[in-house]
Parts: sequence; C-alpha cells; structure tokens
Amino acid sequence: MEIWAGAGLSDNFLRVHGTAIAVDGAGVLLRGPSGAGKSDLALRLIDSGIAMLVADDQTEIRRLNGDPVMTAPPSLQGLLEVRGVGIVAVDTLPASPLRLIVDLVAPDRIERLPEPRTETVLGRPVPAVSLSAFEASAPAKVRAAVRHLARTGLAEAAE
Repeated sequence: MEIWAGAGLSDNFLRVHGTAIAVDGAGVLLRGPSGAGKSDLALRLIDSGIAMLVADDQTEIRRLNGDPVMTAPPSLQGLLEVRGVGIVAVDTLPASPLRLIVDLVAPDRIERLPEPRTETVLGRPVPAVSLSAFEASAPAKVRAAVRHLARTGLAEAAE
C-alpha cells in the first residue's frame, strides 16, 4: 500500500508533512504529528554535524530514476523551525534519496526488538523504524539505523 494516501499529487510526486535530513549520505524522513519532535531531532542531528537539512515541515518526494528523492518546497528551502526561537536559516542539501523513514512516537510505543518493516513510497519499499524524538539517544539511534541499513543491505533488499 502506498503511504500517505491522498497526499500524492501524481504517481511520481508526493508532498508530505515531515522533516527530511541526510545522514551519512542517506535521506531520512522524520514524520509524526505536530509537536512530535521532527524539527527538534533534526536540529540536534544538524547541530552535532551528523546531518544536513533537506526540508522542514513539508517535504516533496519525486521519483527520479526509479528512486524516491526528497526536496524542500521552494518557499521553505533553507529554513528550520526552532520552537522557542523562530524560523532560522540553515545550510541545506538541495535533494537526498529517501533511504529511511523514522516515525516519531511516544516512548511506550517503541518495541524493544522490532521486526524489520518497510513502507512503499512512490512504488519503492523504504525501511522504517519508530523512535522517540526527545530521548537523549535519539540522534545516535537515527545514525545507528542508517549505518545498520548500509551494513546489512536492508535498504537494497527492500527494493
């Protein structure tokens, strides 16, 4: 089943509510309801030098050579919402291939040893994990998930 049913504008384009970052060259989509910590987690990853911002609040995903690729809507490019500070300008990447979806959930909804799962985005399976954005270890967990996928080849196996 295609994720974000109804959010797609065509078979090759989606606009979703989420924050996109690149970690170790892999595009990561942080998604969750308002206040779940998408921008906060992105800020901590960016500030630590682990990630670069692609898009905050809204992310456009296009199919390019068969792969889902994330970009920012032009009006939001280079901007990050920092709760309590406001909208700030940050360095960004113009695009990044989507390699991991991180669902931001309450700590009690996280499984200790979850089964691997994928979600279909524009016809491509993408690995997905659930994390709690406000845990101190959340940035390290995102990076660990990206490295685990790269090492185990789960991202390619999902294709």
